[in-house]
Amino acid sequence: MEEEKYVAYVSTYTQGDSHGIKVYDVDMEHGRFIEKDKVEITNSSYVTISHNGKYLYSITDFGVESYTIQPDGSLEFLNYAPINGMRGCYVSTDYNDGYLFVAGYHDGKLTVLRLRDDGSIGEITDEIFHKGLGSVAERNFRPHINCARMTHDNRYLLVADQGMDHVNVYRFDGLTGKVILADILRSELESAPRHVKISRDGRFIYIVHECKCYIDVYSYEEKNRQPVFEKVQTVETCQVEAGSYNATSALSFSEDHKYLLSSNAGDNSVVLFEVDEETGMLNKVFCLPISGDYPKDASLFPNNKYLVSLNHESNDMTFFHVNMEEGTMVMNGAPIKVNVPNCIAFHKL
Repeated sequence: MEEEKYVAYVSTYTQGDSHGIKVYDVDMEHGRFIEKDKVEITNSSYVTISHNGKYLYSITDFGVESYTIQPDGSLEFLNYAPINGMRGCYVSTDYNDGYLFVAGYHDGKLTVLRLRDDGSIGEITDEIFHKGLGSVAERNFRPHINCARMTHDNRYLLVADQGMDHVNVYRFDGLTGKVILADILRSELESAPRHVKISRDGRFIYIVHECKCYIDVYSYEEKNRQPVFEKVQTVETCQVEAGSYNATSALSFSEDHKYLLSSNAGDNSVVLFEVDEETGMLNKVFCLPISGDYPKDASLFPNNKYLVSLNHESNDMTFFHVNMEEGTMVMNGAPIKVNVPNCIAFHKL
């Protein structure tokens, strides 16, 4: 039986290199990447793949770009669309691939854009500036949106605001592309909720907090046309020691959704949890060093046998062989150089 083929897209900031997206063939057997292609785009700080697997969307300066994914995994440019604001830091689609959501860290702005049938990006349907004053600190005194993600029933958009320490829950209208505030999930002051992930069945929401290094787990259901969230667990992503500064960044599910992964800068580690699909609860498998500086993103290979860490400050990717039963992670070959990597997405061909 031939093993399934994958490519990996790695988005980077472009400092001295105009190619913001690198495309790699994934060697699933040996747990390595082979560079295949690179795409000219400025500051591709985040990429997402449409739910139908046909298109890739990327942040770029002043807007977003769309690409058609070719049969061999290479990318063909479709179009560019402005977002009427400062550069975004996160992009995702709704579950019908009808809309694109862009989160703006710098200006605290959420932008919703319509997607056309051919995958290209259309007009802006809604834009919301988050307002308010958080705790007065370098990062937390004004809105910084870092993530915007739909619930699986395509009814609510969860928008993480690091500056205000909460996640706004917007009711989403799939006809007009408009959003309206329905609820707020409040986090600890100065915890900086960063990314949101959702269990495969859509019943559990996971929110990682950058500054206080923990993940909150919520159950989610809709009752009487209202979203209902209940906190079921809080887990640390690393041991927080007095005087040390750690920042949690990545949050990603394994392809089978049995594991959830996060990474810690400062501590320079990756933490892996097993997911109880019945209760949504997380059980820690290991927290181990990634042999690089500032793991901005990390991901298990689709077969759960290997792990890659994108190290933003040491300008490389490090690879590991993972043993879930023993809770170990062993370096797998030399690092691969890549300038200021930020985000990774695997795609099955």
